[in-house]
Amino acid sequence: ISISSAPARYVLGVDVGSTVVKCHVYDRAAAVRGSSCRKVESLSPRPGWVELDPEVLWSQFTGVVKEAVQSAGLHMRQIAGLGISTQRGTFITWHKYVCYGFFKINLYSFVFIGWMEAGCRSVELKSENCQVIHAIFTVLHFLTGNDRYLAPSFLTFSTHQTSMKLSWVFKNIHEVKAARKNNCCFGTVDTWLLYRLTKGSVYATDYSNASSTGIFEPFMKCWNPTLCNLLSIPMSIYPPVKDTSFNFGSTDSEIFGVPIPIMALVADQQSAMFGECCFHPGDVKLTMGTGGFWNVNTGEHLFASRGSLYPLIGWKIGEEVVYLTEGSISDIGTAIKWALDIELFTDVNETAEMAQSISDSQSVCFIPGLQVSGDDPYLCASFTGLKPSTNRNHLVRAILESVAFRNKLLYDIIVKKVHIPLRTIRADGGVSNNSFIMQMTSDLINKKIEKPANVDMSSLGAAFLAGLASGFWTDKKQLKKLRRVEAVFEPQKDSEEYRPAMDAWLQAMKHSPHW
Repeated sequence: ISISSAPARYVLGVDVGSTVVKCHVYDRAAAVRGSSCRKVESLSPRPGWVELDPEVLWSQFTGVVKEAVQSAGLHMRQIAGLGISTQRGTFITWHKYVCYGFFKINLYSFVFIGWMEAGCRSVELKSENCQVIHAIFTVLHFLTGNDRYLAPSFLTFSTHQTSMKLSWVFKNIHEVKAARKNNCCFGTVDTWLLYRLTKGSVYATDYSNASSTGIFEPFMKCWNPTLCNLLSIPMSIYPPVKDTSFNFGSTDSEIFGVPIPIMALVADQQSAMFGECCFHPGDVKLTMGTGGFWNVNTGEHLFASRGSLYPLIGWKIGEEVVYLTEGSISDIGTAIKWALDIELFTDVNETAEMAQSISDSQSVCFIPGLQVSGDDPYLCASFTGLKPSTNRNHLVRAILESVAFRNKLLYDIIVKKVHIPLRTIRADGGVSNNSFIMQMTSDLINKKIEKPANVDMSSLGAAFLAGLASGFWTDKKQLKKLRRVEAVFEPQKDSEEYRPAMDAWLQAMKHSPHW
């Protein structure tokens, strides 16, 4: 049998992340047969603004797909399906009949507004609207008892979500305001990629991405008309919402030479949860990448909590809807990359050894840019406790300790507020390769943490979902048998041994807000 006529025996999982776009080719054993990775270049036209050029992102996406299949020695006809995992909260608006964004930096560049943005676009609107919106939805829920009003009364409307930035776009971008009544389309990265891959024939998103915007009502599973009215966002712009594992159509044959079925769209953290096989209520996933995300499977019950935790739809497959609650930590991988850029070390793999080479940080504390589920975009990033004897090892250890301390804070919030017995804790993301952070986190929370052999869980989760929709894999029971655990971190120290260092860090945190 020639390669070009061989049966489809592989699936693709693409992860469009904040720092890189990755594509992996998986066989039926979920082994990686080929890969490609390209760096995501973000733009910052003003301090605090984060944008992506969609044409560059499109080139990166199509490039990694072609390169991964080629590296596996395969032909596109051998691909049974494509699953796409994307960063959440990053969005674009475009004209319905021209697949280019309205929002632009200059005459030549149309852009996505990124989820990592902490600039004035959302901050000014957040401060104006948050208290009013919370009050309105709290009263509506009290008077009606309708769950459609419950989630917005709990949401923090963080700068990571779409809601406030989209409201800013409709208030400030003339082209969007002019087209709002008929031809304006809105989409997170998944929707826009789907639109481009099908040359405009399919306009949709999935439940996981929709629920991450802060505009979609997870209790009622629909876009929230009351919230949109309060934010002056027209309901006409939103895409239809489909199942996560679903046949969305096929790529146009001109793009990859043959049509490839698009069988899954999924938000990155929910995809990582699925890739870790956290299928049961109480299963916990900890992703440490650019940011940190703790997700708890809450089963068929949607859990909401004021402040640090917020409700999400994990995935919808047929009649099954799985809910999650999530807490986030900003600036994990970002802080480590910054330390690399200023040459505190030459290789990220050195950092665990550097931290372990000293007994403590000599009271040096690192305060990251944002706190746990950071609601203060003006928090001052800083080192405290510097002294003449401070060296690179102390600075690096302080950075790594700050990750573990924030993991501890968020875990304690989850234990206190999520009234579900917690089961396995599974970690993924590039920072989970750091043994110092993993061991210290295990010690602090006094729980075992599993790390998989493949930490690119968002790619694997997208592939799993695509494989289920295409019949490549039969069910989740089969997927669980494909899991491979590389390391298990069990508590080795009493958490009280870290008490002096954590108390000093908490004290330093108190001096850093509102800069």
